[in-house]
Amino acid sequence: MPKMKTRKSAAKRFTQTGSGKVKRNKAYHSHILTKKTTQRKRGLRQGGMVDQADLNRVKKMIVA
Repeated sequence: MPKMKTRKSAAKRFTQTGSGKVKRNKAYHSHILTKKTTQRKRGLRQGGMVDQADLNRVKKMIVA
């Protein structure tokens, strides 16, 4: 059986931590920033963790 390939698009968006959690960036911070408040934009700068419901699917995509 051939080796599993990493999904490169997912590998660029997610990183796995040492404890096995998966970090992600928040959406809605790339354009149309003028109508968003400073507080909202500041919050979007902070990363987040992938939700438990999606964790297995994301791990399969980023681990070769």
